[in-house]
Amino acid sequence: MTELGLYLGRKSINKAEISRKTGISASRLSELTLKEGSHLRAKELYLIALAMDVDPCDLLRAVFKGVELPS
Repeated sequence: MTELGLYLGRKSINKAEISRKTGISASRLSELTLKEGSHLRAKELYLIALAMDVDPCDLLRAVFKGVELPS
């Protein structure tokens, strides 16, 4: 499961509702939440945050919490 999938799970978010609100297909949401190699687009992240009524920056930090600049 991806960080996005874990985040949605912790928030008890219904993926079907997110799909309906955002226009992102259910299959694409499943890919984004289950497949580690999937790449979340900025527009998708923004739409998901809006549909969840959360700050897009908070979602960005949660999903990419392990990303750091190389030293």
